[in-house]
Amino acid sequence: MNLIGLDIGTTSCKAVLFNEDGTILAKAGREFFVDFPHTGWAEQNAEKVWQLAQESLRELLTMAGNSDVAGISLSVQGEAVMPVDENGRALRPMMLGMDTRTGSQNEWLSLHLGAAHLFELTGMPVHTINTLPKLLWIKDNEPEIWQQASRFVLFEDYLMLMMTGTAAISTCLASRTQLYDLQQGDWSHEILGTLGLDPARLSLPLEAGTPVGKMKADLARELGFKDPPLVVCGGHDQSCGALGVGLTHTGLAEVSTGTAEVVEVALDSPAVNRRLFEGNISVYKHTAPGLYVAMTLNHSGGMLLRWFRDTFCQNEISAARSGDTDAYDLILAGASPKPTGLYVLPHFAGSGTPTFDTASKGAFLGMTFSTSKADLAKAILEGLTYELRINLDLLRSASVTIDSLRAIGGGAKSDLWLQLKADITGIPVLRPRVTEAAAWGAAVLAGYGAGIFPDIITEIDQRVVLEKRYDPDPRQQDRYQKNFEIYTQIYPTLAPLLHQMS
Repeated sequence: MNLIGLDIGTTSCKAVLFNEDGTILAKAGREFFVDFPHTGWAEQNAEKVWQLAQESLRELLTMAGNSDVAGISLSVQGEAVMPVDENGRALRPMMLGMDTRTGSQNEWLSLHLGAAHLFELTGMPVHTINTLPKLLWIKDNEPEIWQQASRFVLFEDYLMLMMTGTAAISTCLASRTQLYDLQQGDWSHEILGTLGLDPARLSLPLEAGTPVGKMKADLARELGFKDPPLVVCGGHDQSCGALGVGLTHTGLAEVSTGTAEVVEVALDSPAVNRRLFEGNISVYKHTAPGLYVAMTLNHSGGMLLRWFRDTFCQNEISAARSGDTDAYDLILAGASPKPTGLYVLPHFAGSGTPTFDTASKGAFLGMTFSTSKADLAKAILEGLTYELRINLDLLRSASVTIDSLRAIGGGAKSDLWLQLKADITGIPVLRPRVTEAAAWGAAVLAGYGAGIFPDIITEIDQRVVLEKRYDPDPRQQDRYQKNFEIYTQIYPTLAPLLHQMS
């Protein structure tokens, strides 16, 4: 029997069909946009995303010529939230994780609940990324919608509601909302009481791999399934990716480079220690049973490279379409193998961990008349990787051992970028055979829920193949060490100026 992992990211969705041994039979996807109606706002039309997800599933089954699917599970972007009515219709756009409008709400939460207490309780640092301050913002600024809403949903429970009629959410994603008590394993009565929110207005938390129900018969028929597949709880896309690349034991680490860039390290307990708190590192439930993950975050990630492509590289985009090649390869084709000597502060959506400065902004430094487009593109990769190095150094200072990084996401397709990661961080980088790790992780959860796989961890451990290793080049490492020392001075130097900019 075949399985589907449906990956819903911030700027695209992808449906991937696997057979039981993990071979990709077909995949189809769609890109979509983030709306920025005001400074600091980031919203999305969830109903449009659902429409594009359906298009992806329909195309997937047509391409595969095989509609016999046992189960489907979702890997989804985190923290976004939206109110819906009793029929599941959106009452406003989805507020995304990158939305930074909730500064005053976080000040209120820090005053009334305490930042350290919230972290100890939920594993989530106080930040605008969280679902909790977004709900508080709706309550404060859209009181009619707050009262009218039958339920508040994230993308995972919204899509499963559309598929099955049941509102359920994985404990993995629930534990990223800052509404979930990590120790008690349920919605926090203390936080919901402070918010004035009845838990009945949230979805039912279920462990990843738990069946939710059969897909609605009419929907399954319209999409082209032979029989309605079983819809199974998945989880946060980063945790699904961590599962799919084999983070099934304590201490293993991965770097996921998609819209955002994330590092996840598997933990055997919710280690909410002081160093992680000070570094704004989140800790939440893994999709792998019995484990937790610590996560660093750079909001920009691949989205910054996509912005550069779409804004400045129309010729390369056109050439890629006509030549059936990748626009990014064309953009970077003329880049020097040596460090560029340029510096990009990739804070285009504020900074991520460890500073979580929503008022910071992006910057390009060191340009001359000899600077080329390829230099700028490579400098973006370098800047993103300097940020990665900062976060890895922080994790290691918190006694987290990282011997290697398993690379997934769109960035894992680039040999140039993976070698840069090794050279700048000094850590070997491993690329798996299946870089669609988030979709594969979700598909394994679907297989477990459907009774095809008796054990999640055994199945993953048997299937993950690490096919290529990128070791640091000592010469390049020395060069980048000098540049990294300069890079670490840029944010502290520019921050006072950037904060004055509206």
